[in-house]
Amino acid sequence: LTLVFIGDGAPAGNYGYTNSGYSVYEEENERLTESLRTKVSAIKSLSIEIGTEVKNQNKMLADMDNDFDSAGGLLGATMGRLRTLSRGSQTKLLCYMMLFAFFVFFVLYWIIKLR
Repeated sequence: LTLVFIGDGAPAGNYGYTNSGYSVYEEENERLTESLRTKVSAIKSLSIEIGTEVKNQNKMLADMDNDFDSAGGLLGATMGRLRTLSRGSQTKLLCYMMLFAFFVFFVLYWIIKLR
């Protein structure tokens, strides 16, 4: 009976195990596990940063929503005042507009005549 030795003296029937009991596959698994641990850590920190950014963006959107609500209220109040003005006497408004138009026309005529 002859035994053939591979590597550090491990017999051929041990499939690459060394005398210490530690295999090449276990070393590879440890290296891959460490690489995976590093990648998971990077993904975790990235997802935490994304979560923080989402919270900040949601706060900004809520602030914008409040600003638009207040601007909408101000615009609604202004439109209410305009409706109140338009319900007033149409003849009085028409007289004011005609007087203004005559005044502008007179001023323009006077400026042209002085040249």
